[in-house]
Formats: sequence, C-alpha cells, structure tokens
Amino acid sequence: MSHIRVGIDIGGTFTDVVLTDGENVHVAKVLTTQDDPAEGALSGFRKILALGGIRAPDVGAVTHATTLVANALVERSGARVGLITTVGFSDTLELAREKRFDLYDLFLEIPSPLVPADRSKGISERTDADGNLLSQVDLEEVLSAAAELRSQGAQSIAINFLHAPMNPMNEERAEASLRKRHPGMWISRSSGISPEIGEYERCSTVAANAYVQPLVDRYMEKLTGGMKEIGFGGRLSIMLSTGGFTGVESVRRAPIRIVESGPAGGALAAAQVARSCGKDRAIGFDMGGTTAKICLIRGGEPDTANSFEVSRTSRFQKGSGLPILVPSVDLVEIGAGGGSIAHVNRMGLAQVGPGSAGSHPGPACYGLGGTEPTVTDANLLLGYLNPDYFLGGEMRLSVQEAEKALDGLARELSVSTENAAWGVHELVSEQMASAARVHIAEKGADPRRFSLVATGGAGPAHACHMARKLHVRRVVFPPSVGVASTIGLLMARPRSDAVRAYVSDVDEIDWNRAHRLLGEMEAQALREIMAPEEKGEGWEWTITADMRYRGQSDTVAVPLPSETGRLPGEEAGMKKLFENAYLVKFGRKMEGVPIEVAAWRLTLVGPKVENVFGESFSVEEKETFSKGARRMFDGARREFVEGVVYDRYALPAGVLFSGPAVIEERESTIVIPGDAVFVKDKSGNIRATLEG
Repeated sequence: MSHIRVGIDIGGTFTDVVLTDGENVHVAKVLTTQDDPAEGALSGFRKILALGGIRAPDVGAVTHATTLVANALVERSGARVGLITTVGFSDTLELAREKRFDLYDLFLEIPSPLVPADRSKGISERTDADGNLLSQVDLEEVLSAAAELRSQGAQSIAINFLHAPMNPMNEERAEASLRKRHPGMWISRSSGISPEIGEYERCSTVAANAYVQPLVDRYMEKLTGGMKEIGFGGRLSIMLSTGGFTGVESVRRAPIRIVESGPAGGALAAAQVARSCGKDRAIGFDMGGTTAKICLIRGGEPDTANSFEVSRTSRFQKGSGLPILVPSVDLVEIGAGGGSIAHVNRMGLAQVGPGSAGSHPGPACYGLGGTEPTVTDANLLLGYLNPDYFLGGEMRLSVQEAEKALDGLARELSVSTENAAWGVHELVSEQMASAARVHIAEKGADPRRFSLVATGGAGPAHACHMARKLHVRRVVFPPSVGVASTIGLLMARPRSDAVRAYVSDVDEIDWNRAHRLLGEMEAQALREIMAPEEKGEGWEWTITADMRYRGQSDTVAVPLPSETGRLPGEEAGMKKLFENAYLVKFGRKMEGVPIEVAAWRLTLVGPKVENVFGESFSVEEKETFSKGARRMFDGARREFVEGVVYDRYALPAGVLFSGPAVIEERESTIVIPGDAVFVKDKSGNIRATLEG
C-alpha cells in the first residue's frame, strides 16, 4: 500500500483535509456543505490532491471523521424507526430510568425517545436472566409487527428483546426472518450492536443505531462512489468514537459507533503532543467553528468510557440525555465555537450558543449573509484575528459587518461595541472552563497538575484565557494547530471492541464459559478489522472486566493481565486488581462485600503509527519573524494595548518571547496575554507559560 495518507474531518463550519507522504504535510480547509456533507469531503479531497501535486490513485489510505451521526441525534433528523420488543416491554423507552435527573427543577425537560410509543410493538418470546430460552420467538408476530410499522412509515427496524445479551437466539431468528421477507430494509438488533445488560440503555442504543443507519448508509454510498470517481482505490477507513478506525461496511452495520468520530481525532492529537512534550497528564481542548470538546489525558492516553449520553437537554446534567452503550473517548462537548451566536436571553442576560451560524451563512464577518453576532466576529473586533490573513488570506473578513452585528448586541446590553465583543469572548471562555471544571472534578483530578493542549481553528484564541480560569499554567499549541484533529486521524490505528455480558461472583466464575466468550470476541474482532495483508507484528490485545461490589449498579473497568490473549484464572488476583482500581476512583474499599463481574471486554488494536507531528513540520526560521504590531484587547487590563504579531512559521526555536502577542498561521491564530511567555520548541510546538 502507498505510504501517502489523507485525513478528512468534517466539522460544523469547515471540512479539514491533511495529506502526508511521510516527509511533507499539506493542509487544506473548505467550507462544510451542510446539506450534503459528502460533497464538502470530496471537494476537500480534490483540493488537497492539487496542493500536494498527488494523483488520487497514488493515495494509499484515507481516514475520515464525521459529525453526521451526532448531528442527526441532536437535530432529530434521522429516519422513522419502528421498535420490536418483548411483549410487555414496549414502553421501555418511554419509562426510561423513571427518575428525575434534577429533583428541584419544576420545569424539567426530559429527552424525548427516538421511537414514539405508537411505533413500538411487543411480540411473544422470552429468555430468562441466565440465558435460558423459555419461549421461542413467534416469527409470524414479528412479520406482522414489521408490516404494521412499515404502514406507519417506519424506514428502519430496531429489535430489542429481554435478556438478549445472555442468549441472542430469539433476536437472531427475528432478524433473519425480517431480512428474508424484506431484503432491502434497515434492521438493527441489540445483541449485535451492544450486547450488554441494562434494558433501557441497550434499547436506547439500538434505537439510535436504527435511527441513523439509513442516513449513514446513503452517506457512505455517496462518499465511496465519489472517491472512486476521483480515482482513489486505496483503503477508506472511518474514525470510531474510541480513537481507532474501521472499514466502511462495519460502519454501515453499526453506525452508532462513530457518534463521537470527529472529537476522537482531537483527543488523539492532544495525547500525541502531550507525549512528545514529555507530559503524561494533559487537558485536551479542541474548539472549532461549532463546538468545543474537552478530554483528560492520563498516562499519555485519552480517557475512555464504555457509555455516554447524547443530545442532553441540560448541558452538564447526567441523565438529561439519551444513553449510548458504545466505547468512546471520554469527553465533554458543548455548543461553543467560532460560529456560536451571541444573544440576549429571556432573562435579559447575554448568552453565547448553543445555536451556531455554521458555514452558511456563517459569522457576519464572512460576508456570506450572516447578520447575527458570533464569537468569530467578537474576536475580529478585539484585534485577535487579521481580516486579511484568515485561512492564510484565502478568505477576507469584513470588520464592518462584524461591527454591525455586535452593535445590535451592544445596544441591547447598553454597553459599548468593544465591551460587547469582550463580553462574548469572556462568556464563551467561561462556559468552556466551567464544562472543564465539572468534567475534571468528576474524574477525580486536579487541573493545576495538568497542561492544556489546544487545537482547533478557534481554540488557540481562547486557550490561555481558559487555562487561567482553570489555574493551569502551561499551554501547548502543536504545529498546524487549526487542523490538529485531522492530523490526529493520521495517527489512528485499526481497532475493534467486543463485549459479552456474564454476571458472576468472582469466586464462582465458570472459566470454561469465560474462555468461550473470549473466543467469540476474538473471532468478532478479527472478522471486523483483520484483513489478510494486515496480519503481522504489532497487534495488541487488551482484556477488561467490568467489576463491582455486589448490590451496586455502576461498574469499574479493570484491565486484566493476560498472556497471548488468554484470561487469567486466579480469582484472588482479580479481586486485588478490582480493589486497587476502586480505591483509585473512589478513595476507599468495602470490606466483606462480595465482588462480581458484570461484563467482559476485549479490544484489538493495530500496529502503532509514526508521529505525524514530528519532523514533517520543519522549523522555517527566518530573520524576519515579526509582522509588526496590532491593537488588541488585553483581558487582564480591560483595555486595548499594542501587541506584537508573529509569523509562526518563521519563529526561531528556543528563543523566549513575551506577550501580549498574536501568533498567526494559515489555519488558526494564537493569542498570548500580556502576563505570559512562550517559546517554539524543535518540533514546532508553541509552549506558553502563564505567570502568577
């Protein structure tokens, strides 16, 4: 396979494309085509080929990340889904957890299910909690239910039977019957998507998969067809929520696994930069045009989780979203980006987001028809952005249009336009810092012991200000910081995650059954990602047990030491591993309480990839690295000051500079406050240190 690789990341405002041939890196940005995201991806691919002087047939691999699934769930723009479940459980999605996530909110907004009650049908079948088949599924009922759902307009069918993770036979027979009768219909079964205990969570996950499957299937069809027309014949891979990648066909079967596809690239990039700087603890901060993402990096790797929520009705409240049982990078995502719209809410207070101007019409300063004030408009008026050097000069920003948009907000708030602009910058920075505080506290970490790695087109303008709010002193900006998430795609590895439910006290584990489940997971992992040409050295197996004290519902993920992919068979060792993990997470142990395993997990990851942030980004030192001075707003002094403007590419390495300053590159702009110093290291990273 050719060594030339391309990463394509579709964001809410821009689609970023990066090409590397092992020696050089080429970068391109195009506006995201909201109505047809595949068109923007194909346009970006053509552009990067032209920039690099590369023919499409010479590209060996393309890794693609998209927010298509997440956007469909948030915007409720997926397919009409019909749910077939066990008789008596057709109201599972309506009942949810049957508890309030905020006891004292009288106007509590509960997330509405993806499948309404009238499109949920119960049929005769039953399996008990141990996996014993009590009653075989009535296939005639299944076909009748499907016919009724289709008559109601259902485009996709979700199957969720009680205790299916313990024995999927009834679900498998129902799926086979439906596929035989309706070969072109989209069908998702819970035991094939997320075979885990938790009836509501599993049902929510398979419903979400069915909801987005038609959309993703059509998108993948257009994308692969378009790439083929351009002449690309290499490997097209899709970024998973875990930070690994898989093939197109695997995504078509289980598209819910790419719900956090885009943010995962930023987490990978931040982790790689942290490792290259010798920091095993970092806060990954990625802010683009529509959203900001924050994740913790510990031990040089981003934190991961086996479940999360999407489409929350209350920003930071657990339980206010739809639960999804798929592995993912553990991050918090908020509606704060360069295109986030500032307005006065019904309480008469300024608010930024979650609404966004997107790519069309975009911020007012884009001159594409937008009239509402956005974060980008505010940053332009504060002197942080150069109107003649946005995207390296490809796109000129209009100061007049930005002023016009902010003037309206200023009049509503009875403040000056400059103060309105600073208020927008301050407010969105505080929103992101607040989200980071909550996330870091939930993870039991102290932000003062972390560095902050900033990425994204908008992130570098806010990173230092946000870091100060978190009492973080060191901020790192990698090369090509505006497209670092896309560069992260080029460092992803093929990955497959499998899980099997098997609840047992540790002292009573049936190891023959455990090994049989492991064998099933191994076969699944190999089937999903191991192509014949990929077999060889460097593949890594990881086995994890979800464990808890008996009587608890939440579990702790405990990595199990194993040799050649085999489970350990020593119960005392498992107990010790669990107690240590529990102690780290909760600061205590529970004496005399039996320990049990709830689920077993296996992860297969492909060989490591070279660091794209390394020597590919040469230090282009020049004698003239200053681009003059510019009037910019100093947040600490609450006034405009003269700040030096630097050309990032020309800055010499190892020389200490001080703020206030603006460091310009083609895809982003770094803002350094007056009480900070910074240096460019030999790898091209800008390392800033905040004083005080």
